[in-house]
Amino acid sequence: MSLYSTQRLHSLRMIVTGGGTGGHTYPALTTINALQARLAATGTAPELLWVGVAEGLEAKIAERNGIPFRAVTTGKLRRSPNPRELARNFVDAFRIPLGILQAALTVARIRPAVVLSTGGFVSVPIGLAAALFRVPYLMHEQTLSLGLANRILARVATRILLSHEASLEHLPERARRRAVVTGNPIRPAVLAGDPVKGLAAYGLDPAVPLVLVTGGAAGAQQINRMLAGALPDLLPHCQIVHQCGSLSHAEMQQVAAGLPAHLASRYRVVDFIHDELPDLLAAAAVVVARSGAGTVAELTALGKACVLVPYPHAAGDEQRITARHLAQHGAAVMLDGDEATPERLRDTLGALLADPQRRAALAQAATTHGRPSAADQVVTEILTAAAGK
Repeated sequence: MSLYSTQRLHSLRMIVTGGGTGGHTYPALTTINALQARLAATGTAPELLWVGVAEGLEAKIAERNGIPFRAVTTGKLRRSPNPRELARNFVDAFRIPLGILQAALTVARIRPAVVLSTGGFVSVPIGLAAALFRVPYLMHEQTLSLGLANRILARVATRILLSHEASLEHLPERARRRAVVTGNPIRPAVLAGDPVKGLAAYGLDPAVPLVLVTGGAAGAQQINRMLAGALPDLLPHCQIVHQCGSLSHAEMQQVAAGLPAHLASRYRVVDFIHDELPDLLAAAAVVVARSGAGTVAELTALGKACVLVPYPHAAGDEQRITARHLAQHGAAVMLDGDEATPERLRDTLGALLADPQRRAALAQAATTHGRPSAADQVVTEILTAAAGK
């Protein structure tokens, strides 16, 4: 405890920045919660300020969790050849200097002991301001290949926190000496699921393998259509809970209504899975999902056999890169491009359901890529940097 008992840490002041998407925002929130819990054990609490975009997800999350928030102006460099996107780049080029000035004033006034960023272009102004005032600056990357914002910030970060060992090769040689693999922080609730509760919540049969299918909070039409075509052949061998998203809910309910009576009870479709998600994850024999950073962090931390269908338009093709990496290491099955069909989903799930040893091998390999203690490791890095170690 000596590392955390200095006066500086007893009044720890930290700026957090990152947002734009849930993939950047929720790791920041999870880290904040872990930091608060760590310091609460010593009878203290951190002084926090979340810096982001006024209309961004991060503003809503900060307000919902009682975290002081300050907005800055920022711009985004778009790599699309679309003329409209290039025109927006021109406009944003004038916004970026204003955001850096606002960030510099914020850092000068707050005088934080440490700054943490979790990605997105809102991180750039504060990261540069932290470097300007020589404040210890920790940059966290969730994806396997670094996003453009973090490639810029890696040049000035005091410490680079990575979610994947393979990310090291995407860093310049000089930056690798400042990097450490912590993993991607995930909510503790995800690791505490109860399979009995998960099955009971949907009236499922404990004797029949469960397949959990999700395209994320908004759903994924590609996955929904793949599943719709495979359902009649899959349900004799399993039961399925499907988070399809609000836009496709009516369509998938029609699919459910058309199932044979003896199979209908084995398919549960909902627009969104709420607090019972950890319990369903714990109960699932196989998970079908996108390969976003947060999803992959949860599935590997849990050690789940999974079939990944990467979103084909993800920035930097990050979902394909991640899914391919796991598939090459035997930690997932990847269905992409011409293979992302109802027939391939049917055959893949059918083979996994018929082969418990294969499922166990996938789960074990996934576990080797998982880091369930990531949030605690990130907090340790924060406290170490703030203590000047």
